[in-house]
Amino acid sequence: MAQDVIVLGAGIVGVSVALHLQQRGWQVTLVDRRAPGEATSFGNAGLIEASSVVPYAFPRDLRTVFKFAMNRSTALRYDLRSLPAYGPWLARYWWESAPARLAAAARDMLPLIRNSVAEHETLIARAGLSDLVRPTGWLEAYRSREQFEREASDAARIASEHGLGMKALDAAALHRLEGSLADGYAGAIHWTDPRSVIDPGALTKGYAALFERQGGRILSGDAATLQQSGSGWRVMTSSGLVEAQAAVIALGVWSGDLARKFGYRIPLVAKRGYHMHYAGDGRVALSRPVVDIENGYVVAPMRRGLRLTTGVELASRNRPPSPVQLERAERIARPMFGLGARIDDAPWLGMRPCTPDMRPVIGPADRHPGLWFAFGHAHHGLTLGPVTGRLLSELMDGEAGFTSPHPYRAGRF
Repeated sequence: MAQDVIVLGAGIVGVSVALHLQQRGWQVTLVDRRAPGEATSFGNAGLIEASSVVPYAFPRDLRTVFKFAMNRSTALRYDLRSLPAYGPWLARYWWESAPARLAAAARDMLPLIRNSVAEHETLIARAGLSDLVRPTGWLEAYRSREQFEREASDAARIASEHGLGMKALDAAALHRLEGSLADGYAGAIHWTDPRSVIDPGALTKGYAALFERQGGRILSGDAATLQQSGSGWRVMTSSGLVEAQAAVIALGVWSGDLARKFGYRIPLVAKRGYHMHYAGDGRVALSRPVVDIENGYVVAPMRRGLRLTTGVELASRNRPPSPVQLERAERIARPMFGLGARIDDAPWLGMRPCTPDMRPVIGPADRHPGLWFAFGHAHHGLTLGPVTGRLLSELMDGEAGFTSPHPYRAGRF
């Protein structure tokens, strides 16, 4: 007998979970207030990662901490009114970022990162979306020669340990690879394994269209109406009440609110981020995403133009958008990348769902049979969507999973 499930959240993670469960014979209803791929999955640098095996950690050196505390960095900005609410989370994030604990987080994330490109490629082929994805890798660009040489040495070690493709490029080699860049970078690390996506929102929508072609239902509804119903679950949608044997919470940063309704207090916060698209200034087109390491922003070639994405903003979800961080990054990036006129009417604002131990939450809700979690993917939601769908669907089918789910269990908090 076919099992049925409600997946709450139509971002890249929710859509991927729905597809994997559908492939295993589940009858799946995908529910969200918005259409697929229109929230956090819409705005990012378009990277399907294979190289970021070490999570983004809290800085441990006092110089960087002091720089961030001054609140003038392009890499991080905080809203003073919001900061007290982040206090306990930041304290644990700092503790989890100690070298030994960070190394453990990297080991725990490696199986997901290692399989991310292959899982995407399977869905891309099935959905016919190869025109959205390029095998270009991405660049970590450095303005300081000393930092470049130091980081290139570390990158070579990481690449050797994990079988990753990378090349260290001096300034001349970087300019040969990306002729559109102005002078100013001392060198770059080219991670060659990742894929770049020229329209992340369209990729999620394409996966959702595949789900519908295969018989899946996508309904508009409010996840907050989720309730237990006997031995199953139900939620109210625009098409009426939907009931199922199981439910998956895959709502990104909003997942913590719904989990709390059932007694699960998972420390999930939003690292906010902005993007804006720009016309070019007539230079040779940029071929791949470039991270300006010292300044904490990314410029990526997209169908709509050059997309500038900012670093982290620590501000409560209900705080109004601030132009400060994007304007700072734009001033620095404009001459280097040849950013022309702004294309979008207003900056896009998204919410990265982050846990303090830098691991997602994937697995069952221990005290509620049939309730499952898939959220907290931080900066790597696009990367980890399909591989999360694979792992969760294996667990929901009673299998051990291609990797141990223990590091991602909700009960660790």
